[in-house]
Amino acid sequence: MDNRSKPWHGVMVATALPLHDDLSVDFDGFAGHCRWLVGNGCDGVVPNGSLGEYQTLTPEERTRVIEAAVEAVGGARVMAGVGAYGAAESRRWAEQAGAAGCGSVLLLPPNSYRADERAVVAHYREVAKAGVPIVAYNNPYDTKVDLTPALLAKLHEEGLIVAVKEFSGDVRRAYELAELAPDLDLLVGSDDVLLELGVAGAVGWVAGYPNALPAASVALYRAALDGDLDTALPLYRTLHPLLRWDSKTEFVQAIKLSMDLAGRHGGPCRQPRLPLAGEQAAVVRAATEKALAEGLR
Repeated sequence: MDNRSKPWHGVMVATALPLHDDLSVDFDGFAGHCRWLVGNGCDGVVPNGSLGEYQTLTPEERTRVIEAAVEAVGGARVMAGVGAYGAAESRRWAEQAGAAGCGSVLLLPPNSYRADERAVVAHYREVAKAGVPIVAYNNPYDTKVDLTPALLAKLHEEGLIVAVKEFSGDVRRAYELAELAPDLDLLVGSDDVLLELGVAGAVGWVAGYPNALPAASVALYRAALDGDLDTALPLYRTLHPLLRWDSKTEFVQAIKLSMDLAGRHGGPCRQPRLPLAGEQAAVVRAATEKALAEGLR
């Protein structure tokens, strides 16, 4: 069991969910994948996020995913995704995560509803009643709700959140957040700004590409936080053609393809996601094979 006092720190992998050919969930494969990630230096896992295709899961599947992750690596290492349409459902998922022993939860603003600031605060207040540390997830592209530094500072001041997964891509926000909410932990949310946010004060990374290349990704993360640019920059340049897929619509398919090429089972996705088009697949394949040929794993 992980004894870190802040279990949302470090490389927390937004886990892809392996599916069988009939698109049923491979729960045993998922548990093995979680163990493999931690065994390769990652600090924990973040199941039931977008990379885990949570929107396509039944409630029973979503529950079993959390149970499998906790059994595989221990609850403290699990940051459960609790995104949902409204606060009542997100609170139920947060309560379930707390009962399972998860160290934290990852919470989007309301899904599919362009919430104003008042609604966002009410949303986080309701889910905070579950009593599990909340990492806010700022993804203004998909949610159409922007958790600005000022709004995040307000949520933190009220004691509703402990950290933010910052996915806006605007690295300038790191410095504004440090001014407005110096005790709010900044987590890198988009793989392709890892280095920039790492040197700007991030203390964690909710990461996609470690699903395929965990050891290299952890080495890059640690070099970035240490300010070791001699190590970080060559790695970043080699990996960036892959890391930038984390910000594209087809990020799940790309990461799963890289997993397959790296000898891990990524497998298919459920609809609405379709397999990558031929040109997209060729780009991902070439970048993955280049990284593997250079010994990155």
